[in-house]
Formats: sequence, structure tokens, C-alpha cells
Amino acid sequence: MRKFTLLLLLSIVCNSSLLAQQSYIYCGSLIDGKQEKIQNELTLIIEGDKIKSIVKGYPEPDAGAEVIDLKDKTVMPGFIDLHVHLQNQSSRDNYSKGFRLNDADIALEATQYARTTLLAGFTTVRDVGGNGVNISLRNAINRGFVVGPRIYTAGKSIATTGGHADPTNGLRKDLMGDPGPKEGVVNGPDDACKAVRQRYKEGSDMIKITATGGVLSYAKDGSGPQFTDDELRVIVETAHDYGMHTAAHAHGAAGMKRAVAAGITTIEHGTLMDEEVMDLMIEKGTYLVPTLTAGRSVADSAKIRGYYPAIIVPKALEIGPQIQKTFAKAYNRGVKIAFGTDAGVFAHGKNAKEFMYMVEAGMPAMEAIQSATVTAAQVLEMEDELGSLEEGKVADIVAVKGNPLEDISLLEQVDFVMKEGKVYKNE
Repeated sequence: MRKFTLLLLLSIVCNSSLLAQQSYIYCGSLIDGKQEKIQNELTLIIEGDKIKSIVKGYPEPDAGAEVIDLKDKTVMPGFIDLHVHLQNQSSRDNYSKGFRLNDADIALEATQYARTTLLAGFTTVRDVGGNGVNISLRNAINRGFVVGPRIYTAGKSIATTGGHADPTNGLRKDLMGDPGPKEGVVNGPDDACKAVRQRYKEGSDMIKITATGGVLSYAKDGSGPQFTDDELRVIVETAHDYGMHTAAHAHGAAGMKRAVAAGITTIEHGTLMDEEVMDLMIEKGTYLVPTLTAGRSVADSAKIRGYYPAIIVPKALEIGPQIQKTFAKAYNRGVKIAFGTDAGVFAHGKNAKEFMYMVEAGMPAMEAIQSATVTAAQVLEMEDELGSLEEGKVADIVAVKGNPLEDISLLEQVDFVMKEGKVYKNE
């Protein structure tokens, strides 16, 4: 009798646990990430971390299931930002922090940036460059120790000597040393191969290179090519061998053309892209991740006296304002667009401003939303799990009050955030 009673109690506890994992989300309107029109009056039934089913109307929930009433909101897949830097955030003293902060200090700040990003509706991000703390942050989030988005990270970006992402740029000679593949600095194909393998060894999910000069590096050139064709070819081939996709920071057309020809997956920024590069990207299937918010932000910050070192100001004023214009041309020509912001160059949590700038440049609101959902998931090769609201997919869900197709700025005020079936925000 005691044995039967114990089994009965265990059964009740197990069944209660299963029921507690089920949620009914009543959606007033729904953008599923794939269809071109908003759907109305649907219910998402969540079980564990997955979408179990999507049904019309608002059915009575099973016993013990949670009801989340979003009848006055538009429900969408969790947003994906393919270009963030969670280790830091723009400030007047950014260029001195490296001499004052330990990795532990950087990591603790990064936990707050991660939380802010998730609560802004971005349930997945691609962190495209840090010093390795971004790998530890990803692991801590995956293990449930830190609240934040799902992270796919490049670890340390790969650069050439003196190029954008050479960590010793601007230092005095006795501090410069001679960084190599271990530090993400390469000279020649052998170095390039070793640098990719080192990123894999350290736990990176993908590879980020700096194919041209950059705006915020302590160096004069902001757009010239910085890798040879052979170096690029080896990087892409080695990354593919290790199951990783590739991203190339690129402002100038020459460096962009080399990277696209080598088979790079995404071009980041693309500021001075010409029609030849656009056509090559269309031919190769390369995505543009435009980072319009970063362009606006660096141009504005450069006008504040003393915000950036003097060597950076001319680059920021020249390159920053160009990104949105180039994006409009690339979109109209047919280049594939995937959402990315360069958050960290501006304040984390402001990622959704990118939607407004994309729409402002001529992209329809629905396509802008799809660029941050189903298209971004395709870049990550995770479209079977992320990027749309469909049965069997991961329950990453956000909601806003009102219709974002009529007012895209509503996406800057996310009221509801669910990641993997767990509610992190419900206002």
C-alpha cells in the first residue's frame, strides 16, 4: 500500500511538473516571420522550450496550463541581431579602459549589457569580436548563470598587422610587441589558417575578419583592403572545414570585393560598396549586415569634442553618414539583407532603432522584421529552430502594443519577451 501511495504521489508530481511547463499565449495579432500579412486571433501553445501548436481563436487551456493574455498586442518571433559587441559600450573613456579593467571587470559589465539586450526583445545575437570574454558570457548564459540572449560568437576578430582589430594599434612601441595568430593577427596564408583553428580551439562559433580599415581603430586608414586574396581564401576554406560561417567587417569596395570573391558569408557595414560589389554579392549569395545605427551614432559622437581620439574623428565624420545611403542602393539592387546594428558602438538595448533607419531608407516594415527573424536565422543556419513562429520551433517570442507595420518605432518599446519558453518580461 505504501509503495502504491508513493508511486501515485510521484505520478502527481511529474504530471503537475509537465502541466506547469505548458503556456497558452493569446495573440491579438501575429507576425510569424514568414507570411507577408499579419494574422489575427491565434493562440500559441508552448510546451517546455518549444512551440507545440498554433491554433485559431482562444481555446480553453488544459488544466494547470498558464495563460498569457496578449490580445491587445502584436506577437512576433524573438529578434536576432547579427552584429553586436557585448563586452563594451561606447563612452568617452573607452580607449583607456583596456589599461584599467581586468577581464573580470569586463565580464561583469557584459552581463548587464546582455540582460539589457534580451529585455529589448533580442533573444539571439551574433557577437562579432571581443577578447574572449564573449565566449565565457555565452557559456554562462547557456548554463543559466546569467540572463541574456542566445549568443553565437566569433571570439577574437582576425586582423592583419596594424589592421582594424590589431589589439596593439596606437600603443607605444614597448607595449606593441608582435601579436600573431593566437592573438588574432595574421600575415600570410599559414598564419590565417592557424588563426581560424585557434578561434575554433577557444570555442568560437564563427569567424569574423576585418577585411578593410575601420572607423574606431586607432589607425589612419578607414577603408583600404587589409587581406590578400590568398589569406581570405584560406580563412574561408578553413572556417568551412571547421563548420563555421564567416563575417567580414568592410567599408571600402576593394576589400569587400576580395572578401565576397573568397566566399565570405556576410559583409558587415558595406559603407563604400559599389555596384560591382553588389552584383558579386547577388551572384555569390552574400548577405549585407548594414549596421545603420552605428553609422548614425559614430557620426554624432564625432561631433562631440574629445569623445574620440583625434585620429578617429575624420573617419567617423566621413564614413558614418554614408552607410544608410549605401544600404538603400544595395537593397534596391537586390542584395540580401540581414539585420545587424553594431550595438556597443552605441548603447546596448537601443538595437531596435535599426528597424526605423531601414524603413526610412525604403525597406518595407515587414521585410525589416523578416531581416531580423527568418533571414538572420538563415545566416546562422538555424532556420529549423529559430526565426519564425511555427510548430516545433524554439519558443522565442516578443510582443508590442500596436501595429509595427504602421509604426515601426513601436519595436523600440517591447512589452513581452520569452526565450526558450521562459518569460523574462511581461508588461
